[in-house]
This record gives sequence, structure tokens and C-alpha cells, in this order.
Amino acid sequence: MLNYNSKQIGFIAYGANFLEWMVIVMDVLSAIEKRREITAYKENPISEEDLSKLKTALYQSPTGNNLPSREFILITNKSLLAQLSKTTPYMRWLEQAAAGAAIIGREEVSKYWLQDASIAGGYLWLAATSLGLGAAWGAVYHAEDQQESAQRESYVRNLLGIPEKYRVVAILGLGYPASDPPPKEMYAEDAVFHSNGFNVR
Repeated sequence: MLNYNSKQIGFIAYGANFLEWMVIVMDVLSAIEKRREITAYKENPISEEDLSKLKTALYQSPTGNNLPSREFILITNKSLLAQLSKTTPYMRWLEQAAAGAAIIGREEVSKYWLQDASIAGGYLWLAATSLGLGAAWGAVYHAEDQQESAQRESYVRNLLGIPEKYRVVAILGLGYPASDPPPKEMYAEDAVFHSNGFNVR
């Protein structure tokens, strides 16, 4: 039988937690590298367990001053997904998705509502990738065309019963990828990175 003093036990616990933390970090980095925009899905439904994990990713996403400036509507009704796919001509793929997540913002709660909603979408996308799911971003809010944005947002509000005061930022489609797309051909890192000042390489 092995005997450990309190300091040794504490060190062992720290080591286990550190290893667990390292696994989590590697999972995030792997998800970042693997993430693709997936617009073709298998017919398999997403399990309740995985849907719960996706909800956790959305809920835990950070916000400015920790204010609830964004809310989420999870959609698993296939008929509703088909209707939502008509929000814009660029979201037809949503009809194939096993689920969707509408991200809505509250302007009156925080001036950072758009940033907070966008971050939540990124968290959801990476969480989906880590679970073997694919996702795609269906933009509803249009920053450069107020008339187009109003039309899109109104369409989604009417379908989902969203009050007028909420802004509809995006709908993410979720499902098991019909195929595994190859890695993207990225531009050179030097094109976007600077060191301690602009244009310093």
C-alpha cells in the first residue's frame, strides 16, 4: 500500500488537473484547425446529449460585463428549418440540417450585443466540430444594408415569434457532415500578422 503526505497528494491532484487542462487545450486547437463550413449533412439526428453540450457552449460564451446581451433559439423541427432556409438565397442548406441555432441580440442590454452574439456563434461552431458535427453560419443581420437586414430579421422574427426589440444576428445550421472536406488553402501568415507595431514583421 502506498502512503502519500498532504503535499504529495496536492501535487498529484495538480498534475492530474494540469493534464486534463492540456487535453482541453489540445481539443480546442484541434477543433480550430478542423473547422470548416459544412453545408451538406447526413440525415442522422443529433443526440440529446450532444445538443445539451452545444447549449453549454452557447451559455458559457463570454459577454461584455457578463451581461445577457444575446439569447438563443434551438430548432430541431425539420419543417421550421425548411422555412428558415428561405431567409436569404444563401441559406438553402439549412433545410438539410439536423438542427439550427438562432442567435438574437438585445441592444438595450449592452452596446456590445453584436460582438457578444458573434462570439457565441464561434463557440458553438467549435463545440460542434469537437463533437464530430458540421456547422455553417447563416448571416441574418446585415451591417451594410439596413433595408435587407430589416427584411431578413422580420422574416425570422415572424417564424420564431421573436419580439421586435431583439436583433436577429444569425442562424447556424448543425448536423453530421455528408463528406469530410479537405483543409483550406490558407494565405501566408505574414499577410495578417504584425509584431509590436503595424507592418513590423
